[in-house]
Amino acid sequence: MSKPKNTVMEYRNYYLPMDFPVLVLTGGHWKISDIPSSRLHFHNCLEIGMCHSHSGTMKFYSEPMPFKEGDVTCIPRNIPHTTYSDPGTESRWSYIMFDPAELFKGLLLTPDAGPGLSLFSYHKYRHILPREEYPHIHYLALSIVREMEEKRPNYRVCVKGLLLALSIELNRIQEQASQDADPGASPRTSLPENALIISPALDYMEDNYSTQFPIEVLAEVCHMSLTHFRRIFHTIMRTSPLDYLNSTRIMKACNLLRSTEESILTISEMVGFASVSNFNRHFQAVIHMTPREYRSQMLLAHQETGIDSRQTILEFTGWMAPEADPN
Repeated sequence: MSKPKNTVMEYRNYYLPMDFPVLVLTGGHWKISDIPSSRLHFHNCLEIGMCHSHSGTMKFYSEPMPFKEGDVTCIPRNIPHTTYSDPGTESRWSYIMFDPAELFKGLLLTPDAGPGLSLFSYHKYRHILPREEYPHIHYLALSIVREMEEKRPNYRVCVKGLLLALSIELNRIQEQASQDADPGASPRTSLPENALIISPALDYMEDNYSTQFPIEVLAEVCHMSLTHFRRIFHTIMRTSPLDYLNSTRIMKACNLLRSTEESILTISEMVGFASVSNFNRHFQAVIHMTPREYRSQMLLAHQETGIDSRQTILEFTGWMAPEADPN
């Protein structure tokens, strides 16, 4: 199906601590209204959703998909979507946001486990998993939410194990769905049908931000000319590929400044800047303070409030634009 013209996009960048890249959003206030949003949003991590009440619709580039109470949803990064409830209702949700590649880094996974259990490389996708058909998926997701809410001793170890089991099961489901849709094709030969056209570039930057590479590489992975790639990227993201890459590096640096005691020079190198002066300049442009001031402010906030400053959510605002017809 062709993608609609003039679809408004919003990019949401969730901060996930490097030592435990998991964020759970839950509670009575997590309700979805019955008013369809005028925009689709996408984010930088895997989203697992649980519908606790009522029913409604998830909208992608493709046909809208109905959901109901008990369903679990699976949305990989860079998949534009939105959710709205049936008229006159407000469905209640819990969300698990996490980075499988970072969370499971170092595990001895078999080659057929998928690319970092990222759940992104399947063309035909089961975005909505009903509880009656997949009770084990619902049980695992609910157990993760409860563990994160209760925070009993060793809850992080427990959550990591549950997320590993959930990720493996989801990969099995998605691989089977892709094979059923096209028995003669490899399930991992193309992008998901609802993915952004620039998804390969976004993924490449997310996975390789710590290294130096030319922008031409990003155009190549999207199978576009450099000029066409720059135009399409700016239309969707409302910024240039280089500025987006540098902003990604700055967000990763914020993570390190919060969660480690590494020097600013070391952090600048870890996130891919060629010099600390270049790092400082870009950091101040994005965060509006120096790295040293940022680290001090986060530490002071933690001391004064007792709240772990790493639990905040960073969201890039203003990166919204109608997606033009790429042809």
